[in-house]
Amino acid sequence: MHRVATIIVTLFAGALTLAAQKPTFRTAVDLVNFGVTVVDKQGKPITGLTKDDFEVVEGGKKQTVQYFSVGNIEEAPPLHIGLLLDTSGSMERDLRDARSSAVKFVNTLDQAADVTLVDFDTEVRVARFSPQDYPRLVERIRGRKPDGWTALYDAIGVYLNGAQQQDGQKVLVLYTDGGDTRSSLTFHDMLDLCKASDVTVYAVGYMEHQGSSGLQQRAELERVSSLTGGQAYFPGVAKDLDGVFEKIREELAGRYALGYVSTDIRTDGAWRPVDIKLLRKDLKGVRLRTRSGYFAPYKATR
Repeated sequence: MHRVATIIVTLFAGALTLAAQKPTFRTAVDLVNFGVTVVDKQGKPITGLTKDDFEVVEGGKKQTVQYFSVGNIEEAPPLHIGLLLDTSGSMERDLRDARSSAVKFVNTLDQAADVTLVDFDTEVRVARFSPQDYPRLVERIRGRKPDGWTALYDAIGVYLNGAQQQDGQKVLVLYTDGGDTRSSLTFHDMLDLCKASDVTVYAVGYMEHQGSSGLQQRAELERVSSLTGGQAYFPGVAKDLDGVFEKIREELAGRYALGYVSTDIRTDGAWRPVDIKLLRKDLKGVRLRTRSGYFAPYKATR
């Protein structure tokens, strides 16, 4: 039986250019949307900001924020959650805690339009669940037994392939206890796919049993999270997982959505750097996290 991941690699060979040409979030008025998180020195989300507190600069030109929302399900673009769960053989000691924390996290996702579960080991399996189907999602999370190798990069690729068909905000929460040992995609292939997507990645790495190799694996998770405007967490013991997932939930609840119509009307598929700044001088030591840009829409010329 062919692995799902192998099939997806074939799909991505032709789809990477298409993904690179997709804008972040576009509607009938050609709106470009960015998810933005602002945190204080302790990493707590800062709420209560308005669109006038932000400045958006694309390619050196200031843009006019025409859409702004925070924590309002009815006003914000739909929020699609991806949950990547490592079920490889190395998870035998820790999967029970990881499953328990993941289930608690799912049960708090009132603002999500749906949850896409990707559980992976040597193979990659994916299924999407609407809120009314969350009992089946919980059953799926609890039912998988640890076995096989770790196809982490392929699992991320599988999720991104499906997410590019969704409109709105997309957040991927991934849990793993180690590095990739099986994927057809390389780490740099996976990074390119992340850059071409509009998905924000939160990575949870439980590296207690990885020894010296855990440093490289930690660096990889930090890099993919930073690239997408997310955050990486590394709990010291399994019992800390609940707290980590709660931090992610808090960030999602305090996440700002900024939308604008770009002044650049070209459809060349090129990368457009975007700099989003916080204008509030009274807020000291805060950090703003978001993606660094997006790929312009593409229209072929004859």
